Amino acid sequence: MKTLYTRIVVTFIIIAMVSSLLALLLSNGYYAAKLRDQNEEQIWTITSEIRTLYEQVPDLEPAAYFTHIANMGFQLYTVNDQMEGVFYGTPFKHTQMDPEQIRQVIAGQTYRGMLQERHFLMVTGFFENSLRNSIGVPIQVKGKPYALFVRPNLEQQIGGVRILMAFLLGLTFLFSILFIIIFSQYIVNPVKKLTEATKRIVKGHYEIKMDVTRQDEIGELARDFTFMAQSLKQLDNMRQEFVGNVSHEIQSPLTSIQGFTQSILDKSTSEEEKERYLQIILEESKRMSSLSKQLLTLASLDKENHVIKRSAYRLDEQIRQILILTEWQWTEKDIAIELELPEVMITADAQLLHQVWLNFLTNGIKFSRHGDTLRIELREQLSEIVVRISDTGIGIPEAELPHIFDRFYKADKARNRASSGSGLGLSIAQKIIQLHQGSVEAQSEFGKGTTFVIHLPRL
Repeated sequence: MKTLYTRIVVTFIIIAMVSSLLALLLSNGYYAAKLRDQNEEQIWTITSEIRTLYEQVPDLEPAAYFTHIANMGFQLYTVNDQMEGVFYGTPFKHTQMDPEQIRQVIAGQTYRGMLQERHFLMVTGFFENSLRNSIGVPIQVKGKPYALFVRPNLEQQIGGVRILMAFLLGLTFLFSILFIIIFSQYIVNPVKKLTEATKRIVKGHYEIKMDVTRQDEIGELARDFTFMAQSLKQLDNMRQEFVGNVSHEIQSPLTSIQGFTQSILDKSTSEEEKERYLQIILEESKRMSSLSKQLLTLASLDKENHVIKRSAYRLDEQIRQILILTEWQWTEKDIAIELELPEVMITADAQLLHQVWLNFLTNGIKFSRHGDTLRIELREQLSEIVVRISDTGIGIPEAELPHIFDRFYKADKARNRASSGSGLGLSIAQKIIQLHQGSVEAQSEFGKGTTFVIHLPRL
């Protein structure tokens, strides 16, 4: 299996090779379109000048003259009508040429072999050291017709430059590969660290150190990964706390039930005590039943695919029905009820919102003192519906207020109550409101009362 490091290095090398090939093809196109004709025209002009100069001074010794011309960086070949030829300067690497073509030049025609396409990459024709890749013109030598073929001696003219360019391009390619191999480590190392961090998280170790100072995609990934690790740690702590709370909430009534059941089985227990113990067992059983229902409700609400069954109904009537259901509780405490419930239609899940209002109202009643007041206001605004539930009860200390929606959280000390619920009611209510794209906030002053403000969007 190839590693990411190997893939990156191989990819960069392939890119370099493909880039070189594309550069060669584009250079070939540019040579064919622009440089080939210019190059051929220059050699044609030089060849014509060589012939003209010789013909103006016919007394020059041909061998000496052509040798001096060759020494200036050219390759020459002269041939007479008997097909007897002489090479001057560096010999041509390839001397094959059609004899008929030579005879035509001797007869007065010209030969422009540099314009002929003999290669797929025409730019390589510029470097072809052959007789056919030359310029041929007729010339009179000592009054006899000859053919003169000329091409630049690239080895002599730019041989050093060619070697330098080849050396430069070769070193460039090699250094590119070397630097790719070295600096690819800087790309792969952060990924390796992320992999190691992932393995640590899988094992339950959330304390990881990543380089979050980089201002690039890797740095952004490291920051997001660190945030994810912190979130997972927090989630794991919440899970452990949740399990602990559930265990405690279940263990407490079970312990009571076991203890009182054992006392009932004890023959020394009186009938009056048995009846009282059975009443306690019944209350603890109800408490466990309520806890299990709330846990099932939370599990259902936490599902991502939980479906909200919306329907249109009157919200004010729903709240009034809950007040009727809880009438015995607030009348027992002689709590004054103040209502401001105009007729308001809402499209929502009636069953779920019923739990919300029941929870807030029973909480308000539970933590109100004898003779306190419970006020419920319903207001309809342009984009939302606002429900305000206020009581003049014992209130919540400011330090406890941010935690009241946490699961299993109970501000027992603040409220100084002998008995309490499971600590899930407000969590369930908040979750239901959030599923309706709404929000809830709590305002309280210790000893003076608490207010819950619920915002629900109008649909």
